[in-house]
Amino acid sequence: MRRPPTLTATACAAALLLTACGTDGPPADTERPSTPTGVTAQAGSASSVHVMWQPATDNRAVTGYEVFQKGAKVKSLPAGRTMVDIERLAPSTAYSFTVRARDAAGNLSAPSAAIPVTTPAASPGDRTPPSRPPAPRGTVQGARAVTLSWGRASDNEAVTAYDIYQEDSRVHSVPGTTTSARLTGLRPGTVYTFTVRARDAAENTSPDSEPVDLTTASAPGDDTPTAPTGLTATARGDTVRLSWTPPRTGAPVKEHQLFLNGRFATTVVWGDAPPPGTATYTFTVTDKPGTRYSVKLRAKLPDGTWGDFSAQRTVVAGER
Repeated sequence: MRRPPTLTATACAAALLLTACGTDGPPADTERPSTPTGVTAQAGSASSVHVMWQPATDNRAVTGYEVFQKGAKVKSLPAGRTMVDIERLAPSTAYSFTVRARDAAGNLSAPSAAIPVTTPAASPGDRTPPSRPPAPRGTVQGARAVTLSWGRASDNEAVTAYDIYQEDSRVHSVPGTTTSARLTGLRPGTVYTFTVRARDAAENTSPDSEPVDLTTASAPGDDTPTAPTGLTATARGDTVRLSWTPPRTGAPVKEHQLFLNGRFATTVVWGDAPPPGTATYTFTVTDKPGTRYSVKLRAKLPDGTWGDFSAQRTVVAGER
């Protein structure tokens, strides 16, 4: 049976349309991301290695990173992550790590330089944590970087690494022989609270160092600090008492938001005029004694927006 001419013409027109649409689309992305640089690998314990690198670039966007150990992929990470712990390794063993960047089209960069590292011997009976790193201090370097330094911690075996935390999240690690670190990629005009913990080959971790509060330089045209300052937090039993100085905004600050463990908890409101100078607030916690709480505040500004966060403080419930 002969096919009706109209159907043939329609089919041809559709084929032509599809062909035309295909030629008008964007060209396929075949360009590889740049090779990650600044790769470091350090043994944080007898069974783990901390790998870090500098961000790669791409003609469109880097979407992730892949970490390899002697050619075998051991980790895949999103684009925002430029460090990772490789765990479950063997003690007293030599390893070598490389990093490759990946884009949305699946293009992989060339491998980074291979970085060798050897895990230390295991100490299975070691349950003694290192001492708290003493005398932490810091220096602001412009709007996006700071430098931290601290004294050496002690351990019954040896300190294998120092971990730097920003609001309870580890953001950097250095070998146990190093007592300083430079942190980059920060935001202008922002208050950061850093602490340092020492770690040994058995993964025992010291208590936090004293906190170091650093405020990066403001961006042009943004010179007025909006974060509460001088925050202190003390726990007595199940009661936590906060004290701070509201930001100077040219008008009374009547509201603050309280964040507990990184989440909004409540709004502290003064119905009439707020107290002059130092403000205080007391609240009760219900978790078992020994629970850690991280607290920070931000103020409601006269224009109705919320200002920057204060430095963070950590307290332990049940302390007396």
